[in-house]
Amino acid sequence: MNPTNDLRVLVVDDDFRVAALHASYVDEVPGFTALTPVHDARMVPRVVAEEKPDLLLLDVYLPQGSGLDLLATLDVDAFVLSAATEADAVRTAIRRGALGYLVKPFDPKLLAARLRSYARYRRQLDSATVLDQGAIDRAQRTLLAGDDAGTAVPTPTEQAVLAAVAATGEPATVMQVATAVGISRATAQRYLATLVQAGSLRLELTYGSRGRPEHRYLVQG
Repeated sequence: MNPTNDLRVLVVDDDFRVAALHASYVDEVPGFTALTPVHDARMVPRVVAEEKPDLLLLDVYLPQGSGLDLLATLDVDAFVLSAATEADAVRTAIRRGALGYLVKPFDPKLLAARLRSYARYRRQLDSATVLDQGAIDRAQRTLLAGDDAGTAVPTPTEQAVLAAVAATGEPATVMQVATAVGISRATAQRYLATLVQAGSLRLELTYGSRGRPEHRYLVQG
């Protein structure tokens, strides 16, 4: 049984062999689970409504209709995977909401990189209920930069904050980090928030006797 926190991916491709191949690529990436592929464009809206995938991998050329037309009607994140290389097709895909566009055939490592990038993007957007401009820009850069987004070297202070969180051996408070690194509480809070948005740390809320939540931080596994 797949972990319940895996991101669920629906492959839409009329070619049974290609669809199965792409689904196998998805299953090889930790944190992702491929749903049973769909080969008929007419079935996609119903399957999306029932299965509620996190991400579609959608072909353009489908016998029962255009994948780009489907894209405009579905309220779900999507990458377009297609042999269509016409500029108009690419513009239309982006205009209708595609988060990525991969030209078939492609190296499976490229899809894996895009999926890992998408997972970081999701963590960044899920790290807070309200995002400032910097957080939004970082999330967009994560998608655009692909897998390179996860290889950026943290600043010395960010490295110190990460080390301080890891050294506690348990969810760390802002004051623990501030004391360990030798910075103010406000500065520690700012660095911790940035690292959460970047996907390096995970935020947990704990509630004390007064009912007010306390922020605690863990290194993202």
